[in-house]
Amino acid sequence: MKRYAIVAPSSMGVRITPFGRQPVETSELFRMQATSAESNVLSIAAGLGLPVKVLTAFVEGSPVAQFIKGDLRRRGIEYEGKEVPQGGPWGYRHQFNIADSGYGLRAPRVANDRAGEVGRTLSVSDFDLERIFGEEGTEYLHLSGLVCALSAQTGEFCLALARAAKKYGAKVSFDLNYRASFWKGREKELSALFGEIASLADVLVGNEEDFQLCLGAKGPAAGGEDLGGKIGSFKEMAEGVKRRYPNVSVFATTLRQVVSANEHLWGAVMLSCGKWTVIESRPIPVFDRIGGGDAFVGGLLYGAVKGWEAEKCAEFGWACGAYVATLADDFGLPFDEKQIWDVWKGNARVQR
Repeated sequence: MKRYAIVAPSSMGVRITPFGRQPVETSELFRMQATSAESNVLSIAAGLGLPVKVLTAFVEGSPVAQFIKGDLRRRGIEYEGKEVPQGGPWGYRHQFNIADSGYGLRAPRVANDRAGEVGRTLSVSDFDLERIFGEEGTEYLHLSGLVCALSAQTGEFCLALARAAKKYGAKVSFDLNYRASFWKGREKELSALFGEIASLADVLVGNEEDFQLCLGAKGPAAGGEDLGGKIGSFKEMAEGVKRRYPNVSVFATTLRQVVSANEHLWGAVMLSCGKWTVIESRPIPVFDRIGGGDAFVGGLLYGAVKGWEAEKCAEFGWACGAYVATLADDFGLPFDEKQIWDVWKGNARVQR
C-alpha cells in the first residue's frame, strides 16, 4: 500500500496581505501566511484526511522557515527538505509574495520578491527517490511549471521526480503554470524540459496560454474571448495536444471571467479518457481570488485518488476553487466533503 496520496516538490515562501482588502502601498498592518502553489494543491487532500508530502528546501536557522514548518504541520502536510545555510545577509531566504485582494472595481495586485530564493537550490541529490517512490510510494506526483522553471537545477529535479514516479507506478499531474519572467531568455531550454515532462504526465492542467507557450500547442490568441468561445477553443487545442502526448489521459482548465474583484464567473472544462466534462460558468462571490486554480487541481486529484468518476472529480474541483475564493488564505482546509458539495449545490444555509 502506498504511503502518500500526493507528493509535490515546492519552493515554500510567505504571503503578506493588508487587512481589510486595502492596497499594499497605503497599508500599515499586514497578515502573513505560508504559501506556495503546490502546497495549496496538497492542502485540499490534507484537510480531508489524506496523507500528503511536500519536497522542499529551508533556510537553516531562519524564523521564517520555522513559521513555514509550523504552518505545514497545522495543515497536515508532511515535509522533507534540506537545511541550506543562509550564507550571510545577501544569501538565501524564502520568497515573499506581497498582495492585496482588490475590492470592487479596484483590481488585485501581486508583487513577488524572489531574490535569493532558497527553493532554486532544490536538487535530486538532496532526496532519496528510491525511498520516496519505491519504498514509501505515492498515488500521484504533482508538478508545477513554477518549480520546473525556477532554475536549471530545479528543472532537472522535477524531471527526475517524474521519471521516478513512472518507474514505481505513480501517476504524474503537471500544472503548466507559465510565467513570462521565468521563461525570458530560456525558451528553448524550458520548451524541451516541459515537453519531456508532459510526455510522462497522466494529467495536464493549464489555460490556453499555458499550452501554447509551454508546449507550442496551436490555438487562438489569448484574451478577449467569451467563455463559450474559450470552451470550444480549449477542446480543439486539447485534442491536438493529446495526439502529441498520448500518455496523458486527463486535460483540464478552469474558466474565469472577472465581473469585479468581488464577483467572478467560474467554470471548468475537462477531457478524461476521451469524454468531455463542461461545467458552465456561474457567478461566485470572491474574497480573495488567489489560490482558486490550485484548489481546483487539489479537488480534482482528491477525487481521482478516491476513485471517483471523471465528472464528479471535475465538479469537486470546481467547488474547491469556489470555496477557496471565499477565504483570506490562498489555500483551503475543508471541514469535510459535505462542505465542498454544499458549495457545488449552492447551499449556503446555516449548518447546526
